Amino acid sequence: MSRRFDAIVIGAGQAGPALAGRLTAAGQAVALIERHLFGGTCVNTGCMPTKALVASAYAAHLARRAGDFGVLVPGAVGIDPKAVAARQQGVSATARGNVERWLRGMKGCTVLTGHARFQGPRTVAVNGEVLEAERIFINVGGRARVPDLPGIDRIPYLTNTTMLQLDTLPEHLVVVGGSYIGLEFAQIYRRFGSAVTVIEQGPRLIAREDPDVSEAVADILAREGIGLRLNAACIRLAPHPDGVAVAVDCTDGPPEVVGSHVLLAVGRRPNTDDLGLEAAGIATDANGTIRVGEDLQTTVPGVYALGDCNGRGAFTHTAYNDFEIVAANLLDGASRRVSDRVSAYALYTDPPLGRVGLTEAQVRATGRPALIGTRPMTRVGRAVEKSETLGFMKVLVDAESRALLGAAILGTAGDEAVHGILDMMHAGAAAPVLQWAVPIHPTVSELIPTLLGDLRPLV
Repeated sequence: MSRRFDAIVIGAGQAGPALAGRLTAAGQAVALIERHLFGGTCVNTGCMPTKALVASAYAAHLARRAGDFGVLVPGAVGIDPKAVAARQQGVSATARGNVERWLRGMKGCTVLTGHARFQGPRTVAVNGEVLEAERIFINVGGRARVPDLPGIDRIPYLTNTTMLQLDTLPEHLVVVGGSYIGLEFAQIYRRFGSAVTVIEQGPRLIAREDPDVSEAVADILAREGIGLRLNAACIRLAPHPDGVAVAVDCTDGPPEVVGSHVLLAVGRRPNTDDLGLEAAGIATDANGTIRVGEDLQTTVPGVYALGDCNGRGAFTHTAYNDFEIVAANLLDGASRRVSDRVSAYALYTDPPLGRVGLTEAQVRATGRPALIGTRPMTRVGRAVEKSETLGFMKVLVDAESRALLGAAILGTAGDEAVHGILDMMHAGAAAPVLQWAVPIHPTVSELIPTLLGDLRPLV
């Protein structure tokens, strides 16, 4: 026997619950299957708990700088790691509970807890029961990739998930991986008082970014006492009386770093290896990422993949936009495509990096004539007033059409200020439209028109 629904949603991340809401509101019977924690990566092991930690770390950092603002804080600034952990776990628990209550109270939505596996292109098994539907939506997210490093099986290690279970401070945290997740945790725990070393195989941090951004971020972290070991060509792990020894072949520095804790932050992989995708004929790449078209449909008609598992964004905001695309196309008669959205994201170190569109390197690779505008944060009034002047702003514009091509704002409020450029790019507005806007003073955003007024050829 099997139960039939109009739609089956596998996973309760950012896209799944919202899609269930739209489908049930349209009168459809929906089964939503979640095997563990409602809310997905963002709520449980990503954005919400880590940004709660960022906030705690910022508070500690600002308290230590109180004298710079004429504020007297008697005694040393201390950290209560159990209270810090309880706060971030409480933020996650509240959001997770809200998502689950919403779904379980949703009229027309049947919530099942268990591991879903495809038995065919229209059938899914869960808890010994078979469900059928004409449309199936996969929203299973991803997890930390554990690299096959020599000695990995001999030592205890942390991932972004298990880091969030800590309620003590590592004496020396060694972060393997110099990209977004690793750098955020590195700064968080340095500000909490741990010694921190970041080990990166490449020649620079966050290799996806332009060299000037990478260098500026490295300088920001180094100023706070975070050790950086770049060009670590051969990383090996071994037990050590003081924790874990990490051997590195670097051009500079000692050949070994000993830490009390090791965090692996070397990428993500989708949670698709135990879904039975082969039984449905759903194609994936070598990493397990589900192949999708512009409408997010898989190689099987009627089966869609949304969020991290489809490799088309791997951010909370892109996962939610996946929901919007699918819902608009199926329910509103639209023809929206993944390629319509403007790429944007942030790095939540302090100061943060807000990024939108093409990097300078990508613009150069196109060969098109382009213009560039830059400004150090030392020349941004709002940054000066806050005594947070590290970083810079950069914008890139097509020299002929004056179309906005991309921007990077590394500095205080950079993750917010970049949205002015993102919105204009989405609207298809040219740079002069934004240049003649009248922004509020004093803000970081007010300098964006000034950047556009100081464009020079990109050579």
